[in-house]
Amino acid sequence: MKRILTIQDISCIGRCSLTVALPIISAFEIETAVIPTAVLSQHTAFDHFSFRDLTEEIPEITSQWKKDNERFDAIYTGYMGSKHQIDLVSELFDDFGEGSLVIVDPAMADNGSLYAGFPGDFAESMIKLVKKSDVIIPNLTEACLLLGEEYDPASFTEEKVKKMMKDLSELGCREVIITGISSGRDKLGAAGFDAVKNECYFRFNERFLQNFHGTGDIFSSVVAGSMVKGAGLDRAVKNAVDFTSLCIRYTMHDPDRRWYGVNFEPALKEIPGMME
Repeated sequence: MKRILTIQDISCIGRCSLTVALPIISAFEIETAVIPTAVLSQHTAFDHFSFRDLTEEIPEITSQWKKDNERFDAIYTGYMGSKHQIDLVSELFDDFGEGSLVIVDPAMADNGSLYAGFPGDFAESMIKLVKKSDVIIPNLTEACLLLGEEYDPASFTEEKVKKMMKDLSELGCREVIITGISSGRDKLGAAGFDAVKNECYFRFNERFLQNFHGTGDIFSSVVAGSMVKGAGLDRAVKNAVDFTSLCIRYTMHDPDRRWYGVNFEPALKEIPGMME
């Protein structure tokens, strides 16, 4: 059985980060190892929540793994809460990344702005992980921050997105996926670039008017699972776009629960068929 290590926070209530990644990756019949970077009572879209930083646990966990020579088919990172966490995960890549597919979701910003609490130079630290990764999955805001470019929604034409992906690949990763790409008014999806093949891919599905918390975590988890099971970049992007859209459709029938995240659970049964 394949094994993925995923490194991100966990919310006790609310579908995002590890509470999304673990069941989705497991549904691909992949063993899911975890390093929780923080524990929250609820996800951060709630008006109030408790937060316990677990940064100092990371070297304690990895030191035990080194004793047993643990190895992973892939390492997939999500939200990093501080520059110190990024430094520790960068060291983890050095210790456990050889022979692993390293996937970085540089979850730090959206809608043109960094998440609350991040310093203005946070993207510069995130580039440390990008340079050591095989695949990165930023949204448009994060892509602009990594490139040091201005976020201008009106500028994101197909040719602009292609150039951004190629420029991001020059940071060191061989495959780039940018999420939140529009096609007209009624389609939303993602774009991928394979630097080895010099090929770009665009995949779209239905656009929904509502915003949903945790969809990026769903998307990245499906990409990770698909790739470890042998899917190429284009297939992994298609799987992630279509699965995320399906989860949102389930949530549309349960609007009172939307605040807690997307209803991905009914869609898990579709994952085995993705790889046929």
